[in-house]
Amino acid sequence: MAPAPTPDDVLPQDADQAALVARVHEPEWGGPCVAAVRDGLVVDLTAHAPTVADLLERQGVEEAVEIVRRAPGGRAWPLAELLAATAAGRRDLPHLLAPVDLQVIKAAGVTFANSLLERVIEERAGGDPARAAEVRERVVAAVGGAVDRIRPGSAEAAKAKELLVAEGLWSQYLEVGIGPDPEVFTKAPVLSAVGTGADIGVLAASGWNNPEPEAVLVVDSHGRVRGATLGNDVNLRDVEGRSALLLPRAKDNNASCAIGPFVRLLDEGFDLDAVRDLDIELLVEGPGGYTLRGRSSMREISRDVLELVTATHGAHHQHPDGFVLFTGTLFAPTEDRHAPGAGFTHDLGDVVRISSPRLGALVNTVTTSEQAPPWTFGLRALLRNLAGRGVL
Repeated sequence: MAPAPTPDDVLPQDADQAALVARVHEPEWGGPCVAAVRDGLVVDLTAHAPTVADLLERQGVEEAVEIVRRAPGGRAWPLAELLAATAAGRRDLPHLLAPVDLQVIKAAGVTFANSLLERVIEERAGGDPARAAEVRERVVAAVGGAVDRIRPGSAEAAKAKELLVAEGLWSQYLEVGIGPDPEVFTKAPVLSAVGTGADIGVLAASGWNNPEPEAVLVVDSHGRVRGATLGNDVNLRDVEGRSALLLPRAKDNNASCAIGPFVRLLDEGFDLDAVRDLDIELLVEGPGGYTLRGRSSMREISRDVLELVTATHGAHHQHPDGFVLFTGTLFAPTEDRHAPGAGFTHDLGDVVRISSPRLGALVNTVTTSEQAPPWTFGLRALLRNLAGRGVL
């Protein structure tokens, strides 16, 4: 078992200036609490907002921020104790949950040029990591770094598509990477995400997989970005590489979506431009002293975050309880871990740390989806619990 992260491990560097939203499962009450992180404590705010979705529907950003910062709370839990209980799998003790609840969990794919090329390589390799190095050499030789200079949906992109088709190199991943429409898919069911300190799962049958460190937008029912957090859009490269139609199988499995540690609400000191400027670091520490580092910079994204929001929500598609949106990643590991040409894949027991100075750190330990704690608390359970506690 990996050591529990500490408050210093998971809090943003400027936590004293941030409006941070958490969720806590309190066994005594049999369900979750909306909470604020204040001076090392996590303070229950459920009397003010029974769900995070309700909190974000307040008329103005300032009202939600004011509640998180100053509203009188109920019970308070030391953050260190919640982190320890979560990492130990002690569901009989108060522990942290993913900091979102009723929001639909959406994800945008192929939003960075380097990631785009790796998706093409997966497809050409047919999900076989042994073929990836050879395919990577051919694809990079053909398109090189030219893709990262093309604005998606532009006339230049359309011309590039014609050339690539003529060369027999066009791919469905290039279509969503530089074409007019981004890839936006449903990552996981409502309430199924795990939070910091919890196990994350990959299918036991997968032999080629990786973490995907991403900035995650938290959006209300009107399509307004109200906050941001971090996410791990766990990816099974061998499954998706066999066919893009297997995306649900590759993406949506037990414990395969991690979000946290907290939602940082947008305010006067943390706005959308701050989100656009985020640097996201990845550290994987595995058995035997294995270490992998990576990074993803939002400054290198191919489509602006508001373009991704507009593609997700509008006259064409509504989200009455809001949604969260993974914005994609620049990170695509190519380093060999176990054998030459085999690339990177997870080992059980890997500790994955996704961090950004202004959002804190999301820390999870890798297991299989089959061995991860089963997801049992769904929408019916939430509604029954909140009604029984008299907070609806």
